[in-house]
Amino acid sequence: MSHRSSPQLRGRPVAPSTGALTPLGLHDVTITGGFWTRMQDLNATAIIDHAEYWMERVGWIGNFDAAVEGRLPADRQGREFSDSDVYKLMEAMAWEIGRTGDPGLERRFTALVDRIRPVQEPDGYLNTMFGRRGQQPRYSDFEWGHELYCFGHLIQAGVARARTHGHDSFVDIAVRAADHVCDVFGPDGLEKVGGHPEIETALVELGRHTGERRYLEQARLFLERRGHGLLGEIDFGPEYFQDDVPVRAAEVLRGHAVRALYLASGALDVAAETGDTDLLDAVTSQVARTVATRTYLTGGMGAHHEGESFGQDYELPPDRAYSETCAGVGAIHTAHRLLLADGGAEHADLVERVLYNVISASPAQDGRAFHYTNTLHQREPGTEPAQDEPSPRAASSLRAPWFAVSCCPTNVARTLSSLGAYVATTSADGLQVHQYASAHIRADIAGGVEVDVETRYPEDGLVRVRIAATPPEPWTLSLRVPGWCPSAVLRVGEEEREMGPGYADVRREWAVGDVVELVIPLAARWTWPHPQVDALRGQVAVERGPVVYCLESVDLGVDVALAEVVASDAPADDGTIVRVPVRLRERIEATWPYRPEPDAAAAGEVRDVTLVPYHAWANRGPSTMRVWMPVAD
Repeated sequence: MSHRSSPQLRGRPVAPSTGALTPLGLHDVTITGGFWTRMQDLNATAIIDHAEYWMERVGWIGNFDAAVEGRLPADRQGREFSDSDVYKLMEAMAWEIGRTGDPGLERRFTALVDRIRPVQEPDGYLNTMFGRRGQQPRYSDFEWGHELYCFGHLIQAGVARARTHGHDSFVDIAVRAADHVCDVFGPDGLEKVGGHPEIETALVELGRHTGERRYLEQARLFLERRGHGLLGEIDFGPEYFQDDVPVRAAEVLRGHAVRALYLASGALDVAAETGDTDLLDAVTSQVARTVATRTYLTGGMGAHHEGESFGQDYELPPDRAYSETCAGVGAIHTAHRLLLADGGAEHADLVERVLYNVISASPAQDGRAFHYTNTLHQREPGTEPAQDEPSPRAASSLRAPWFAVSCCPTNVARTLSSLGAYVATTSADGLQVHQYASAHIRADIAGGVEVDVETRYPEDGLVRVRIAATPPEPWTLSLRVPGWCPSAVLRVGEEEREMGPGYADVRREWAVGDVVELVIPLAARWTWPHPQVDALRGQVAVERGPVVYCLESVDLGVDVALAEVVASDAPADDGTIVRVPVRLRERIEATWPYRPEPDAAAAGEVRDVTLVPYHAWANRGPSTMRVWMPVAD
């Protein structure tokens, strides 16, 4: 079978053929400074290396060697899905090589390919967990085996390689794997779905890249099959797998949060390529309700540790938040696809919120330890995790170097290396800037446009866009005013006007050197919960721009459980440090935790206490922490 590739898709992780907006890729957007340059540098110099080191150390990469040498299953290491983390690492490497051209990383990437290639079987099957003597047969465990999930991440890594390097032997591996999936699970094959969605969006993206329609059709088949009870009964129920109702019949995202978000992304991909407006409308509605009723202030999703799942509407307990880092990645994938589909600023708002408060909260400042889950209230200081062995996943306290299930570090790595693709898009005669970072942007509109973005956002709210190249014809520049911002100021030459949330549009004939400025006020502000969130009644949080803040015992000097905030005046904000007035209550010893009358215990004097950005918490040793703080009477 021959495969063609499209040069127009270079550097683009997501490339729908239809939609309101057209994405730009890593070759079109270069982030040049500020917060996200620091994060991308951390990824390039620490996170990717750290993930590769640990996967060599714990044997997940070595599983491929063991397969070649006939040492499986005796020598296999890791969970049934450990192959997928190797592929996510390779996806991160591929985007990073495309971004920087790092020759050392290129050598490491090709070395990994050389170890994986011999494991692929003649029919395209590739997995170190199944199919050999002494192992379970292929496709004998659709609920938990993760074979299709692993194929999905392999194919996505192959697409990243193809769109940054061109067609090579690794892309061949991914194509052969996709052909195998279509052969086995096509219209005349096994009528099954995998327990963990992922293959759907991977197949669509490979179809977009190669032009092969069968990949898209296979993704559509998987989507239409889900929700009809094809997976077996488990304790968590069929909604854990999103197998309780058909995709287009669901009203809200439910079950395992990562699976639900990956499935929503795949459904949006299929809808874009098939023109299925009913499917698009269904998923758009599901996500809208999920954001309105099942999403934490940080943008995190997943209220239950049991089943790693969404809770019910408004069930958002801060101290029991699961909010897995991978769910944050899934939320970005879903919101970005919705943005491309309908151009709604609210989708870019969600991407921003998750980037600053989930993705950037996972890695430690040195990039060598990670949060798996992202609680909004840490009741116990926790203990230092082991530095020389993987840690169990689950509750957050201090970041751990590695986990027995380490899907999150590799997901962070592939997100940061492809971050430039989320910054800007184009339409027929317009350039839209969605995420703010100092950057150089090139866009093929109206004959070719280039702009330079200068900003210190989110430390400072001034965003300056300078025209570096432009055709003589008019075109439209659109800058996002975040939904949390009631009013921003747009300056074009001598003109100045106020803009509400949404997009500030400027259409004109431009000249090189023209400047547009957007001034977004970033003063720290109180944020109050919806009255139906029972767990948050009587509490308040603080945000500054897109960044959520928290109170940490390191700054308070005692357990945060004793703190109440006085929320009569706005939080103090000098542009660098945010402080709030805090009153400490006396700790009350009792034999019974309830009272016949309201507690009237004495409280201490009020003093100003520094808050820290949520993404920076737990970098100074064990601590208690809370985002939502009780309000003093």
